[in-house]
Amino acid sequence: MANKRLRSNIEEVRYRNVPGYRLLSVRGWAFHTDNSPLVLQVYVNGRQHEFERIHTVRQDVLDSYKDILDNPRIGLQVNIRPDEDVRMLELKTDTGEVILNMNEKQLEKCSEYSLLQAYCDSFQPLGVQGECIAVGWALSADGKQVDFEVLDPEGKSIPFDCRRIQRGDLVELNLVDKAHSKAGYYLTFFGDVNRRYTLRLTNGTDVLDFPLSDQHENGFGLVRAYWKAANPVRIRNAIHYFQKNGFTRFMKRLKKGPYQKPESYQQWFDRQAVTVSELRKQEQHVFEFAPKISIIVATYNTPEDYLKEMINTVIKQSYGNWELCIGDGSDNDKVERYIQSHYASEPRIKFKKLDQNYGISGNMNGALSLATGEYVSLYDHDDLLTPDCLYEIVSSMQEIHHDVVYTDEDKLNDVTKELNDPHFKPDFALDQLRSHNYITHFLTVKKDLVDQVGGLHSEYDGSQDYDFILRVSELAQSIHHIPKVLYHWRMHPSSTAMNPESKMYCYTAGQKAIEDHLKRCGVNAEVEMMRAPFYGMYRVRYSTDSNPLVSIIIPNKDHIELLEQCLDSIDKKSDYTNLEIIIVENNSVKPETFAGYERLKNKYPRLEVLKWTEEFNYSSINNFGARHAKGELLLFLNNDTELIEPGSIREMAGLALQKDIGAVGAKLLVADDTVQHAGVVLGFRGYAAHAFTGIDRDNVGHMVRPLIVSDYSAVTAACMMVKKSDFELVGGFDPIFRVAANDVDFCLKLLKLGKRNVMTPFSLWYHYESKTRQSDKTGSNRKRFEYEVQLFQKKWPDESRGPDPFHNTNFNLDIAPFYLDM
Repeated sequence: MANKRLRSNIEEVRYRNVPGYRLLSVRGWAFHTDNSPLVLQVYVNGRQHEFERIHTVRQDVLDSYKDILDNPRIGLQVNIRPDEDVRMLELKTDTGEVILNMNEKQLEKCSEYSLLQAYCDSFQPLGVQGECIAVGWALSADGKQVDFEVLDPEGKSIPFDCRRIQRGDLVELNLVDKAHSKAGYYLTFFGDVNRRYTLRLTNGTDVLDFPLSDQHENGFGLVRAYWKAANPVRIRNAIHYFQKNGFTRFMKRLKKGPYQKPESYQQWFDRQAVTVSELRKQEQHVFEFAPKISIIVATYNTPEDYLKEMINTVIKQSYGNWELCIGDGSDNDKVERYIQSHYASEPRIKFKKLDQNYGISGNMNGALSLATGEYVSLYDHDDLLTPDCLYEIVSSMQEIHHDVVYTDEDKLNDVTKELNDPHFKPDFALDQLRSHNYITHFLTVKKDLVDQVGGLHSEYDGSQDYDFILRVSELAQSIHHIPKVLYHWRMHPSSTAMNPESKMYCYTAGQKAIEDHLKRCGVNAEVEMMRAPFYGMYRVRYSTDSNPLVSIIIPNKDHIELLEQCLDSIDKKSDYTNLEIIIVENNSVKPETFAGYERLKNKYPRLEVLKWTEEFNYSSINNFGARHAKGELLLFLNNDTELIEPGSIREMAGLALQKDIGAVGAKLLVADDTVQHAGVVLGFRGYAAHAFTGIDRDNVGHMVRPLIVSDYSAVTAACMMVKKSDFELVGGFDPIFRVAANDVDFCLKLLKLGKRNVMTPFSLWYHYESKTRQSDKTGSNRKRFEYEVQLFQKKWPDESRGPDPFHNTNFNLDIAPFYLDM
């Protein structure tokens, strides 16, 4: 009988079978039609085997199953490292559903016998006569060092320079581990890009000759690739494409292959970038409030081409009331002579040659001394503005003259000249700012406020902008975010953006900036710099010296074994012990449940069992438990959770004790170590959705948010801590929400009080949700869920529609939080 719950397709299997090193990689997709978690099991030669699983977004599958599927992260990449020859490979779910079954003959067809792999992202002229550049990655699958040789078209070895660079994307895909993340190469040599050059790789045993060309990699032939990629979804899509576009366009599309490269971020940016006609209209627009903006730049031996591009992107602004103030600390007069010879007729450009190099802060303050505008914008000497940048900033100030305005940004690869790595930021988020300088560029601040904080401070050089933003944020009354990419941060080999390890002093200065900020705010906390590769990210450990009592409130109906597992994990692992446990028994029917309660009371002296006799109402049950709680802090916890990190409760308590913080949520994982909850985003299909659901435990997500303390509109009450005084102040959970929406509603009430709700990944738990309740997407549960969503929409009409201030409007919330529709 066919399985009606599982949908799956395996598109590719590769078996790297080398003596001493074996790696099986399986790629495809799989999901359950009831949206319940899909827990994989792998069997090699009939025995269960460990594996690594990476979840990926599959928009094509979502489009085909949109009536039953609401999470696009159902793509599979499974990596298996067997210690013996593989004769049989099976992938199953934990309930026995078969996804893949291959025998020895089938595995032989997809076997590869070299450890070496390579890819060339780009091969092009460098800009210097006769000099070429090749950028890509190369690695030996066993982690051994790879040596390079460049061969000309005649097969002769030629001189070259090679710089190894970090490739975090390979780490994220599990192609290499973190210890071997410098798999990228940056090759330069003298030659002709129109001729065919070869990169020869060796690892001591294997040799691979690899042609250098623009975006070239070894792959399948076209027909074979289509055959391996065939699946019901692609077949239906192909038929639809043929019917819609006709034979000629269908054949053109066919020639592109089944793995057509998705739209790049550069293409996405080009689609939404300001047009020439729009710029002309902006130039003619007259603002009621049209402040002069002083753009301050520090230069130091700035290359002429960078200087030219930087200045020209200011001159081309559609908003004209600006001045560019340059403080030059160069040890020669090249910058000065260039500006005099090219921009002497532009009165809006002001230049000051400093008598020495005062460092980045001193040079910026030199530029600041020239400023006469009502606002000051900080600009780096090698970066670029979009032509509508200042127009958008001034446009945002018409109703409120904001103290601070910042924009989204991306990076310009100085080698490929392509834009990438967009930073789609939230509105002002203090806890995220204390985790890293997410604001950075493009920052505009009222001149009066700049003067009040005293400009930039040289003791924080390297992170002087971070310190400046923190000091400004402490005094600003209105901080506004423009969710548009208006700034391009240039990546070149010496920049922090391209090579973070090049400027470790920057991150030490950033740590000092946060520490001093917390002292000024009267906050008792310690700041830790996160380890590689997360340089520039920080963890703030808030004090729990007051040792407040934490009341853990757990509703329970039967499932005594899950409850005991939850309590045992806290008892054995938690390093925070000033706890009381309140179990709210609600209509259990199994006799062993009540015997279990007696056993647990004997085992845990600070455990109390309360009896709820009315019908099930999650809000009322938790309110009932809270009324009996003695703790200063309340931890609402589901019975199907299990503590992972010992410091989880202490971490939540430190944050919850902060006077301006309302609800504190944890990072929750399902059994296969993928994320179930890392914050809640409003506006998803008229309600809300968990952020980063389905990504792997250590996945960086967007702007590393799943791995740092971040502000969110809401967090789940499956594991949520709050001050009891705040809980009572907002009236607890609203009983009109019997099962769903109660935690989101509660968090919004805290936001209305001016509190911040945060998610901390340093409080880490398992949440075995499917074991205690059925999906909200099926049966009678769906009707109840939809009814409660309607109640939520009536109570919170604006919030249910979005946008969520802690998300970003560039993402497509119809698909998933933090999903860029490219």
